[in-house]
Amino acid sequence: MKQGILLAVIAYELITIVGVGWWVARIQARRTLAEPESFTHAGHGLPVPAVALTLALTVLGAVHVIGVFEMTWDLGAPVLWFSFAHVILLSVICLATGRWVRRLKMSTVPEFLESGFGLRTRLLVSSAMIGAIFGIITLEAQGLGVLFYTMTGWPIQVGCIVGGVLGVLYVILAGMREISFLNIINAAVMYLAIILSVIFIGFALPGDGYNTVAEVHRAAENGPSLSPIGDLGVIIGFGLPIIIAIAVSQSVSQMTLQTAMSAKSEKTLVRSMWIAAPVNGMFAVFAVILALAAMSLPEFADRGPKVATTAMLVELLPPWLAAVLLAAFVGVILSTFAMTALASSTLFAKDIYKRLYRQDANEAEVTRVTRIGIVVFGSLAMVASMFMPPILAGVAWLLAWMTPVFWVLVYGLFWKRNENVAIAALLAAWILNSLWTYTDLADWVGLAVVHNAYVTFSAGFVVTTLGNAIFGGKPGLMNKAARA
Repeated sequence: MKQGILLAVIAYELITIVGVGWWVARIQARRTLAEPESFTHAGHGLPVPAVALTLALTVLGAVHVIGVFEMTWDLGAPVLWFSFAHVILLSVICLATGRWVRRLKMSTVPEFLESGFGLRTRLLVSSAMIGAIFGIITLEAQGLGVLFYTMTGWPIQVGCIVGGVLGVLYVILAGMREISFLNIINAAVMYLAIILSVIFIGFALPGDGYNTVAEVHRAAENGPSLSPIGDLGVIIGFGLPIIIAIAVSQSVSQMTLQTAMSAKSEKTLVRSMWIAAPVNGMFAVFAVILALAAMSLPEFADRGPKVATTAMLVELLPPWLAAVLLAAFVGVILSTFAMTALASSTLFAKDIYKRLYRQDANEAEVTRVTRIGIVVFGSLAMVASMFMPPILAGVAWLLAWMTPVFWVLVYGLFWKRNENVAIAALLAAWILNSLWTYTDLADWVGLAVVHNAYVTFSAGFVVTTLGNAIFGGKPGLMNKAARA
């Protein structure tokens, strides 16, 4: 057990979380009467650094840390397609979908869908989106469990619980503004620590450092690819599906757009892109380098993909640097855990509780329900994470559920709005996703290699396009005819 490292990490997280949370909560207490949606959307006044780094870290999390370490075992350097997808995603949010919802002054994505289509569409998407985002919370909890296992030797399940408690604290004191201020601190610590770690590991490796790592993998009979692009099979089977699953589904997800809705203005979002995209995109490069190094060392490779890289970092880095790096990793994963917990709770509080049961609920009541939701979703995620699904593969499957929402939203803004067509497209995509996952349908039609993301993306596009073309509908909300 690395007790010194563990104590340093826990101390860092508690001091920053409680300190920043208490400070922000005091500020918000003085603004609550004059500032709308202070807890869930920071009063719609976040500046560029807060927006940029919250967007970057929201889609970083366990998937980039533990997930990239894990998937490098199977794919090698082409796992960087995952990073390419996130750069595209952040560009789409900052230049398109984030600006649209900010311009329309929406608080949730389903709220827009009701204004464009109707209540049935709002409730349908809200329910599905809560489920998909909750699935991501469970994967974040698992990532925290892996990190605490590395530091302590505790069972990963125990680490999931400890991490989950910290994740709830990361948001429950002051909401969106707490998350954004903590992200500014953690992003700076993360990059300083990971750059230093790559340098230190290079000196600690046997032989000629990273050149020896490359030679070991080239000499292996079934070694990982060192090309970030990979062959055609990797591009079709992993690269393009992950771009579709991430850039399409996450660009219309509450977990990312809640930050966009909280921005001070549309210009804030455009400026944020130049920070968010490189901060997020470069991280995976360092993660892949470290994972390939761990794979080349038998004493760490034998521990398996989930823990080998973090074990190498703990044992080869100076204790002070290992503590700083692991604290940064924990902080990054806590950020995503907190943002997904806040997003799912906001959906429940605004789209279900207030819209269906308490339409006269004031801001204090909605905030109270949101806080309860954070605790409930966070607690359930701690339990579900103990079943240990593969992190990166799990995220790709979860995000496939949201790809048809992209077509509904885009067509509803710029082309035609037909609620029956929208519901048909959503149900068709979700039914196909379930059949593709739980039956032999893919084998039966000879398309077993086709990823779920292709299926839901195509189903959403075909049904919305043909349905609107055949049955028509009201003009899109940003269509000139709708504004005339």
